[in-house]
Amino acid sequence: MVLIILISTHAFAQKLEGTIHFLNRVNNSRLWTAEDYQNKPSKEKSPVVTVQESNEDYYSLLYYNSTQTRYVGWDENDPEESYRRTESTMTRDFNKHTLHDIIEVLGKTYIIEDSLQSPRWIIMNDMKDIAGHICMNAFYDDTLRHQNVIAWYALDMPISGGPERFFGLPGLILEININAGAEVITADKIEVKKLTTEIDFPKKS
Repeated sequence: MVLIILISTHAFAQKLEGTIHFLNRVNNSRLWTAEDYQNKPSKEKSPVVTVQESNEDYYSLLYYNSTQTRYVGWDENDPEESYRRTESTMTRDFNKHTLHDIIEVLGKTYIIEDSLQSPRWIIMNDMKDIAGHICMNAFYDDTLRHQNVIAWYALDMPISGGPERFFGLPGLILEININAGAEVITADKIEVKKLTTEIDFPKKS
């Protein structure tokens, strides 16, 4: 009986390590017309612009284990060299409650180190399948960025991480929907495998 328990525990731990390939889709028309993206005075001053319904897709990666995640803003296997490609990375250490982000903006690189402060998620009870995992949803309103964010997290992957800056739920986030589809980040493929240096916390420059 003890042997069975040990084997089961080891097998479960192995499932909590691997790589997630995300498809990031930006809907240009919704991005432009969403009420939360521009305040009313700015809209009144802006010329009327008609944006056709179109999507911009790019791919990204999340490396994860039971205590850490590292999100990389590009996927080297991306078949299309998208304009959204970036060298930014976001690392979360849930044991130490720390983050380490390397962000590129307009040709400049910024290093951000801070303690983790989770968004105030409100957990809902809807469910759906994403990449073979049953997920439950949660949401919060980001008043700083004027965004309504809906997240879907895997019930069988008890890791608090997720893509980009999103984390803080009782399961690994496999989908993010910002402003009713203006931007959607969805797990496209999950590879359960042993990681080597992909998850290592970066050394200080």
